[in-house]
Amino acid sequence: MRLLHADFCDNFLMRYLLAFFVFLAVTTFAQQVQLSHTEESLRGVSAVSREVVWASGTHGTYLRTTDGGRTWKPGQVLDAAALDFRGVVAFSAEEAFLMSSGTGEQSRIYHTSDAGRHWELQFTNSDPKGFFDSMAFWDSRHGVALGDPVPDEAGKLKFEVLLTDDGKNWHRVPGTQLPVAAEGEGAFAASNSCIAILRSSSDTNIWFATGGKVARVFHSPDRGRSWEVVDTPMIHGADSTGIFSIAFRDAMHGVIAGGDYKRPNDDGPNLAFTDDGGKSWNLSRLRPLAFFSAAVYDRRGGGMQAAKNKRPSERIFLVGQNFVFDFRPPGDPQRISPKKSSGIKFNAASPFPEGGVVVVGAKGAIAVIP
Repeated sequence: MRLLHADFCDNFLMRYLLAFFVFLAVTTFAQQVQLSHTEESLRGVSAVSREVVWASGTHGTYLRTTDGGRTWKPGQVLDAAALDFRGVVAFSAEEAFLMSSGTGEQSRIYHTSDAGRHWELQFTNSDPKGFFDSMAFWDSRHGVALGDPVPDEAGKLKFEVLLTDDGKNWHRVPGTQLPVAAEGEGAFAASNSCIAILRSSSDTNIWFATGGKVARVFHSPDRGRSWEVVDTPMIHGADSTGIFSIAFRDAMHGVIAGGDYKRPNDDGPNLAFTDDGGKSWNLSRLRPLAFFSAAVYDRRGGGMQAAKNKRPSERIFLVGQNFVFDFRPPGDPQRISPKKSSGIKFNAASPFPEGGVVVVGAKGAIAVIP
């Protein structure tokens, strides 16, 4: 979608405890802020490991660290200064894909296999009304990209869904295979997270989330051949409202997060969960909420609970404009905030395989939550 960005307690004791935790979190977070050597707005980030992370942003910018953030090296893709790279997916210190968001030919996909010394332009959106929102990869050869609705051959609005089966060539899923988009419906290119997959070569699920006049979740169980779409109880109606991020822990359990980016302090409904693969969504009981631009699961979860059922515990990071919630259901989230004087704002997040998350934002902001 062309829109730019673009406490939970009912009694005094609980509010006091939450304030105490917030104070501790601010202290911890201040120690994890990293120097990016750029002032660009960052909306893409991809953690390969604790040591190797890529990020991307405005004016054709990409960044890379290979030493756990002690040094970040920014670069600019040749002849791409006018592009806004809102998505990056990396597989090593050498290989990464970039997606730019913009009207028509400003929406592109690039690839490097030599740490950014050379970038190959793989795809340019030829539809003047097209606009890329997000991309994801099962592995380095199989990926999916999502674009806002454009009229198909019959004049019906359909989201653009592109697939690659070799990591080089991209093809559109035929519009005849996709449900019709609602008038005023779009996806948000806020954090490269309005599309979700399970990162496994054998998995075939695709989910993507929408906003605007409606807030829906589209799901394909077979990599785009068939689709179903469900309404959600998330906030919607205005162009600035809806689902900004979707993530799945496994094929059954997922989260959607969003709100109204023009009113970031407004309570929801901004957060919901599913335990049936996205067929239904249940609003979070946490109140009050705020606008969330991204939601990601910790890739190590919270370990195994001591409970007799031995179910893996969850850890979810919810990215607000000036805070991150470290949420371990069923407990209350820990609010992690930078000092107000820092002016740090956040947009996107990527979980480390080893656990924890890296978050990025405006003016080159980069920080780590272990």
